[in-house]
Amino acid sequence: MHEMELAELWVAIAFLVFVGILLYAGAHKAIASTLDKRGARIAAELEEARRLKEEAQKLVAEFKRKQREAEAEAESIVTAAKAEAERLASEAKTKLEDFVTRRTKMAEEKIAQAEKQAIADVKAVAADTASRAAEGLLRVATTGEVAERLISKGLSEVKSKLN
Repeated sequence: MHEMELAELWVAIAFLVFVGILLYAGAHKAIASTLDKRGARIAAELEEARRLKEEAQKLVAEFKRKQREAEAEAESIVTAAKAEAERLASEAKTKLEDFVTRRTKMAEEKIAQAEKQAIADVKAVAADTASRAAEGLLRVATTGEVAERLISKGLSEVKSKLN
């Protein structure tokens, strides 16, 4: 054999002896136990990650549902506010029209009353003027006791008819 082959043989024998010692000492059990523990820890971490992912997905779904509900509620509030604003505007317009109508009617009534008062005042002045004129004419035309009686009677009649 050649020197090189001999060195390789001794390396192979040393390796086999080393592996035999490791197997005898139970190193393979320690390695397997360590690997099992590490595998269990990784599996637990994966399970925890899966559970956290599911919780996060549930929270996202819950927040999306709440967002949709809030948007729907906001939309209904806006719709109700618009309807209320339209109702108030319509009500205010109606009240304003009623107010203008009442004020116009009151003004017309005051004008009519003022016209009646003016007519009554003119009639009173006309009656007074007519009675004075009649009195003056009768005094000139008649004399004595008859004249006084006729004037008084005529004045009473003119005043009662004109008022």
